[in-house]
Amino acid sequence: MKKPASTDDRPASERIDETIAELGDWRGKALARMRKLIREADPHVVEEWKWAGPVWSHDGIVCTGESYKSMVKLTFARGASLKDPACLFNSSLEGNTRRAIDIREGEEIDATAFKALFRAAAAFNASGGAKAKGRGDK
Repeated sequence: MKKPASTDDRPASERIDETIAELGDWRGKALARMRKLIREADPHVVEEWKWAGPVWSHDGIVCTGESYKSMVKLTFARGASLKDPACLFNSSLEGNTRRAIDIREGEEIDATAFKALFRAAAAFNASGGAKAKGRGDK
C-alpha cells in the first residue's frame, strides 16, 4: 500500500511564520528575533521544515529551532567544532558534535556574537569541515 502524500506542502517559511504566530508569547518573539538574526547573518541560508520544526541550512544543517514550555532552543549541528568566544552555547555541552543555545523568558542573546557564530557555522559547513574531520555523510 502506498504511503499517503504529505498533507502540508506549504513552503517552510510559511510553516515557520505559522509556528511563531501560534506560540504567541515570549517564545514566538524570541524565535522570530533569532530567525531575523540568522537571515541577517547569512542571506543565502535555506529555511527548511524537518522534525516538526524550523531548520536553517547552508551546505548542510547549521541549526534547528525548537520551542518548549520554558525555553527556545537553537541546536547547532556541528557546534562542538566551532569557537564560541562569547560563550553563547549553554546547553548540550557534553557531546562531541552538537551545541545548543537555550533562551529563557527575559533573556536576550547578543546579536553581534550570535551572527558571528552563525556565520562561522555556515563557513564550517561550506569548507567541508564536517567531512574533513570524519563526521560528515559518506
